[in-house]
Amino acid sequence: MGRMNMKGAEFAELTAFVAVATERSFRRAADKLGVSPSAISHTIAALEQRLGTRLLNRTTRSVAPTEAGLALVERLRFAMAEMDEAVRAVEASQDAPKGLVRINLPRIAAHLVIIPRLTAFFQAYPNVRIELVIDDSITDVVARGFDAGIRSGDWVHQDMVAIRMTPDLRMAVVGAPDYLATRTMPATPHDLRGHDCLTYRWSDTGALFRWRFTGPEGEVDVDVVSVMTANDTDMLLAAALRGAGLAFVPESFVAAHLQRGELVRMLDAWCKPFGGFYLYYPSRTYMPAPLRAFIDFFKPDLPSMATV
Repeated sequence: MGRMNMKGAEFAELTAFVAVATERSFRRAADKLGVSPSAISHTIAALEQRLGTRLLNRTTRSVAPTEAGLALVERLRFAMAEMDEAVRAVEASQDAPKGLVRINLPRIAAHLVIIPRLTAFFQAYPNVRIELVIDDSITDVVARGFDAGIRSGDWVHQDMVAIRMTPDLRMAVVGAPDYLATRTMPATPHDLRGHDCLTYRWSDTGALFRWRFTGPEGEVDVDVVSVMTANDTDMLLAAALRGAGLAFVPESFVAAHLQRGELVRMLDAWCKPFGGFYLYYPSRTYMPAPLRAFIDFFKPDLPSMATV
């Protein structure tokens, strides 16, 4: 006969056959599979008809494989044992997470959310590996094969499940004391036009990050003079620390430098809170165990935001 392509009904027939051949009883095989003896008898008859070969010798008192049946059952037992082992491995992985989690996130989110707790995560889940891809642009994480992404809540697509990872954030205008020693401290955002500014540029669009403030009359956008642009927040911070100009970055990113006096903050009253970071991922019926472990560990005690 021609080459047989395995289908669902054919797999069920073979499973029934192995059960009967192993138990040497239609009734015991039926109990094992949770079906009636008559149903399993019809299944075996259909298999024998399709193959054109008798696989079982039946009497009123016993059932035994024929020579062809013995040859088939020996090969099927090995194959089915392999499948059972594969299923058990998957089930075990859900109890003891093992594997890789790929996360796409901005550099600032990595510093604020992931890095401080990374060692504790590996101690809790020694068989889970994390791949962090730093990407400050707005990336389609699904199309690029990531398990999840972290972005400001303003940038999370509505068809994603999103979980808040941080409280609301605020931007801060900062500069080094050496830079401010020969400059006038800006009193309003408009005064920034007289300063050297270090500005973030989106790598995917080439657009500059807007220096946006909120005052008594509403939002104010300032077209600053950018003496340097970069698509890396660490580079902007390093330049600001060395007195190259003023930077506009999240305050939590520079909190330690402000506390040590390495940077000075200005225009504080003009910087209002904005949406914090959210971890987001596509809705899944069966979530991979490593991703579930990642979410459960890094999710803070903050209200979640499910968008689906």
